[in-house]
Amino acid sequence: MSVQVWTYIIVGITFALYIGIAIWSRAGSTKDFYVAGGGVSPLANGMATAADWMSAASFISMAGIISFTGYDGSVYLMGWTGGYVLLALLLAPYLRKFGKFTVPDFIGDRYYSDTARIVAVICALLVSFTYVAGQMRGVGVVFSRFLEVDINTGVIIGMIIVLFYAVLGGMKGITYTQVAQYCVLIFAFMVPAIFISIQMTGNPIPQLGMGGTVLDGSEMYLLEKLNGLSTELGFNQYTDGSKDMIDIFAITLALMVGTAGLPHVIVRFFTVKKVKDARKSAGLALLLIAVLYTTAPAVAVFARVNLIETVSDKSYDVMPEWFKNWEKTGLLTFEDKNQDGKVQYVADPQINELKVDPDIMVLANPEIAKLPAWIIALVAAGCLAAALSTAAGLLLVISASVSHDLIKKIFMPTISDKGELLAARLSAVVAVCVAGYFGINPPGFVAAVVALAFGLAAASLFPAIILGIFYKRMNKEGAVSGMIVGILFMLFYMAKFKLGWLGDIPPASEWWFGISPEGFGSVAMVVNLIVSVAVSRFTAAPPHEVQEIVENIRIPSGVGAASSSH
Repeated sequence: MSVQVWTYIIVGITFALYIGIAIWSRAGSTKDFYVAGGGVSPLANGMATAADWMSAASFISMAGIISFTGYDGSVYLMGWTGGYVLLALLLAPYLRKFGKFTVPDFIGDRYYSDTARIVAVICALLVSFTYVAGQMRGVGVVFSRFLEVDINTGVIIGMIIVLFYAVLGGMKGITYTQVAQYCVLIFAFMVPAIFISIQMTGNPIPQLGMGGTVLDGSEMYLLEKLNGLSTELGFNQYTDGSKDMIDIFAITLALMVGTAGLPHVIVRFFTVKKVKDARKSAGLALLLIAVLYTTAPAVAVFARVNLIETVSDKSYDVMPEWFKNWEKTGLLTFEDKNQDGKVQYVADPQINELKVDPDIMVLANPEIAKLPAWIIALVAAGCLAAALSTAAGLLLVISASVSHDLIKKIFMPTISDKGELLAARLSAVVAVCVAGYFGINPPGFVAAVVALAFGLAAASLFPAIILGIFYKRMNKEGAVSGMIVGILFMLFYMAKFKLGWLGDIPPASEWWFGISPEGFGSVAMVVNLIVSVAVSRFTAAPPHEVQEIVENIRIPSGVGAASSSH
């Protein structure tokens, strides 16, 4: 059977599974819709959290970025994984003990202010819509290549599927769908990696295969071979970095604290029964995430070697079928500048004739390696699982922010449970339509967009959450000032240096402190922290009962009240 037939079969089976789960676990109350009734087991929540967090950026783009940037791409691995440790240790248990459905709900109650709640809702919506744009683009890329429809049609199909199980099942439907999606995406990522590792190095463990010797009789290490291929074409050595240390540090920090401030990940810790379960599910999620994250660098190396060996200085007429298929999507383009009929793939942009979108590397890798059609189709299903799982989580955050934090808490406090559930579902419908628009008109490739979402979360929500837990003198004036300054500072930098909204995009030499837009969230976060603390010191302390709450959420369950000596 052809790749397309296999794709229809495998994607059809997985979609039927997701829809079936949504129908089985449909939400009947706002508690079901927002936090799955609060009764999810740590293992199921760990799997759902892993699927929620491992978005299209993790599945498609991370290995693609590492494949093209080598050592410099490691910031994504370090930042996203480190962020999860921060989340598990510093935030998850305390927020779970506070007992609120959403991040704006925590901020509104902790800072005893509707203004703080509204600012937090705006920040959460900005982060979520920036992030969901990347997911919908990932969905469009997969559909355009494997189901041979245009990207816009692919995005619309993805919207309909997400809309069905997010609106019907809410967090309850999403949670159990994400358990299935984790199984699909991890299987889809690992199977081709294992096959290609055996093919290239004889080792079935991709992580070890990346550091092994190639099977071409040269006894050369795979990374050594890739360094040689890269330098021959004028690229940097794959294992050498070109970024400044300050930028690597800033991006890693922004991704770490951005992860810890992501509203759709934090809400997952309200779906378990106890604080202890929140810690357990965070630990299990980290282990499950590590399976993909330790494999991604190996996939990047395999894909890069295969790509260079397949296309470099070869006649365009003998290019394999996968090359022509990806050309149709516009994500791979060949321009014969010297009219010799050969593909010149080199670092010099004046001579280079091949442009490859990093987003296609994971998806094209099994085709380049000539793996069976069912494996190629499996990767397509895995990518859709990754993109749709995160998109659904984000859409729930958006709908909860509107229905619970704005309508219920501010505009219509007397709304019934049934009315709030209807508002949440209508909000999800609007959110899906907006997400679809961003998917059809995406601002950049998937991981770049997602990295900016982490920067926005770092600049706005993380300081308000962390100070709200660990600094009882923190008041509403400080939190509101910090969030506004942080998010505006980050948006200005993005607009100037990434999106070109303020004129031509300046070169990297003009970045402030040598820090890229992806890393500037760490600077904006520091500014937020300074503003928050400074303003809070010059304004009235929070009410005594709020300070008591802050004391209490840091006491482990089962322990008596803190003694006066403490």
